[in-house]
Amino acid sequence: MLIMGNRLLGHIVSVAVMLFGVIVYGYAQPMSAFDKISNDRRFSASNYCIYPDTILLRQTPPPAGKRPFYLSHYGRHGSRYLSNRKGYDIPYKVLQKADSLGKLTPLGQHVKRQMEMIIRDSEGRWGDLSELGKQQHRGIARRMMKRFPEVFEGKAHVDAKNTTVPRCILSMGSAVQGMVALNPKLQVRMDASLHDMYYMNHQDKLLRGNMMTPVTKKAYDEYCCSREHNPRLMSLLFNDSVYVKEQVDEVWLNYYLLKTALIQQNTRMGSKIDFLDLFTYEDIHQYWQKENAWWYFMYGPSLLNGGKQPYTQRYLLRQIIQEADSCIHLKKPGVQLRFGHETMVLPLTCLLELDHFGYQTLDLNELEAHGWWACLVFPMASNIQFVFYRENLFDKDILVKVLLNEQEATLPVKSDNAPYYKWSDVRQYYLNKINSYEETRGQ
Repeated sequence: MLIMGNRLLGHIVSVAVMLFGVIVYGYAQPMSAFDKISNDRRFSASNYCIYPDTILLRQTPPPAGKRPFYLSHYGRHGSRYLSNRKGYDIPYKVLQKADSLGKLTPLGQHVKRQMEMIIRDSEGRWGDLSELGKQQHRGIARRMMKRFPEVFEGKAHVDAKNTTVPRCILSMGSAVQGMVALNPKLQVRMDASLHDMYYMNHQDKLLRGNMMTPVTKKAYDEYCCSREHNPRLMSLLFNDSVYVKEQVDEVWLNYYLLKTALIQQNTRMGSKIDFLDLFTYEDIHQYWQKENAWWYFMYGPSLLNGGKQPYTQRYLLRQIIQEADSCIHLKKPGVQLRFGHETMVLPLTCLLELDHFGYQTLDLNELEAHGWWACLVFPMASNIQFVFYRENLFDKDILVKVLLNEQEATLPVKSDNAPYYKWSDVRQYYLNKINSYEETRGQ
């Protein structure tokens, strides 16, 4: 019913893009964000992106004799419902009021009915892990075991922790379920406690207070100014332009309707709603740009607010290092799993400077061209895996490889065998980085 021409155009563009080669989520041949969105509009969903459907497990052979023996992980919960009703109520109440006054077009009435379906489906499930979220973690866990079987042999230990949020607890359970299905002998310990929240979900009041500074707000407002208005959408939904001008906040309605449409890919409603077709690829790309810039200065290394936001995860990184230092001395250390949120995964990735995500700039317009795309870091079920290698128990020359969403990542440390790095070099680099920040802060 909705804008079939736009849907047909989307199909044509998708086919055309696919003719240029198979594209793996975020890691294949260079491609612009607009092209990726034209190929799959779901890519624009920022932190609502679903975990990639197809994982290409590229494996660089380790140096001769080295075998994986320990794995340390931090991951985000899987696909979920919207956290609270407010995000749906904002656009729905605008449409509801307009409909009561006879100001909606037939298409606007159709969108209102679909909003009602979405709200009914989400009621009582705000923030809950969806079935897709459970599947994502089972899949990641099984691939982890198949990729590093030596770590999971026999009665290997699996120590799993998570934040106290139900969707994280269920994500942990789903991952462990996937592992035990492949090896029932695993010795599993699971825990969810406030005791570990100081590093599992640290909230740094000083850094959080500096997220949105006057300088940051001015730069962000200027960046968004040319990317907010969508008069074409208003004409599709409303039959009275004067009413729109006087009664409708165009910017927020445009934003929340598109956001509502994009998050549905995480729930069973994804196949039942079609108002994403209201938006052109240009509309969707602009939404992606604004979201990407917001995440950059709120949780990334943006110089606009001092470039220090990734240090919110210094306790988590220090914990990962300390636990690794302890575990690598064991004959069979096994696996440590941690489950939390995208607000940990993104700054941790930036603190680690994985690939190009340590990139710092004052100009938000530079982000897209430099490949700083937050959606590549924190889709639902996103994860960082530290995989440790040695020849035997007496081998002191331990190597580590880091995977970002199961793809080999580069580290800001010199190595003759990248993506394999000497653990001694890696730990020293990051401890120096954390210590330097804390000394400067006076902590």
